[in-house]
Amino acid sequence: MACFLQAPMAYAIVSSASSSSSSRAVRVPKPLKLSCGALGARNAAKIPMPPINPKDPFLSKLASVASSSPESLVNSSVNPDSPPFLDLFDSPKLMATPAQVERSVSYNEHRPKSPPPDLPSLLLNGRIVYIGMPLVPAVTELVVAELMYLQWMDPKQPIYIYINSTGTTRDDGETVGMESEGFAIYDALMQLQNEVHTVAVGAAIGQACLLLSAGTKGNRFMMPHAKAMIQQPRVPSSGLMPASDVLIRAKEVLINRDTLVELLAKHTGNSVETVADVMRRPFYMDANRAKEFGVIDKILWRGQEKVMAEVASPEEWDKNAGIKVMDGF
Repeated sequence: MACFLQAPMAYAIVSSASSSSSSRAVRVPKPLKLSCGALGARNAAKIPMPPINPKDPFLSKLASVASSSPESLVNSSVNPDSPPFLDLFDSPKLMATPAQVERSVSYNEHRPKSPPPDLPSLLLNGRIVYIGMPLVPAVTELVVAELMYLQWMDPKQPIYIYINSTGTTRDDGETVGMESEGFAIYDALMQLQNEVHTVAVGAAIGQACLLLSAGTKGNRFMMPHAKAMIQQPRVPSSGLMPASDVLIRAKEVLINRDTLVELLAKHTGNSVETVADVMRRPFYMDANRAKEFGVIDKILWRGQEKVMAEVASPEEWDKNAGIKVMDGF
């Protein structure tokens, strides 16, 4: 049994030695001949050899050592704690890193052969722009640059914008960015030749709600439990400003409010008076209400469209229950 296990290795060494140039004679050590003498040349010739990858670094190194000095393989010390012949390498690499593994051409020949350096770049590779923070200058700069890059890469393919942002304020209402940050992204969207698919995940508040409604008609979506809200712009912290400067800032906030009302009316299909009236106080909308108001076109129920289509409206529920709705309520 021991002789049978040694025979393939002995055969491989002899084959490697025979594959070297004919001008160089290789002397096979005596212990190697004794190890496979019991099998005979006829039996050794019938031993199937596995296919060898010529680019395999381990087999290439092993064949090189076998052709130059086969004694080092036969007389090598056995270390039970490590695989055999691993000591031939100074710094062995048993497995390539993911960045070194080339993608299959059948998967997508146009994809990069190494993964992008970070998650935003990975999403950008799928033509996805994710707005997951308040609209501060750093976020605006990144989003506008990504939109310009995606249009330059392919002006015909759609761009997908996922929105989960509180706009130019934080969740507690404190102002963290100027209204111009949202208008800058909006103007960049309007200059694109691509279709823009907007999806609300989580929250779309203030200027973020404007970006949600600014997508291509028919491709504005909202998750079932996402929220949208429109509100008046807030005056930034005045600090120790003189009274005249505070008045100037207040006038600028009113101008931004009127601009926001006009843009929302344009994209939702409502009148300016209707939008201005609901914006007097924070106006929250769930997915169904946002669809009715014209902020979105579809709700991403993922297979539940038929179920939701069969649900009766609140008016029908009241009518079936015998509840009479009084005028003015």
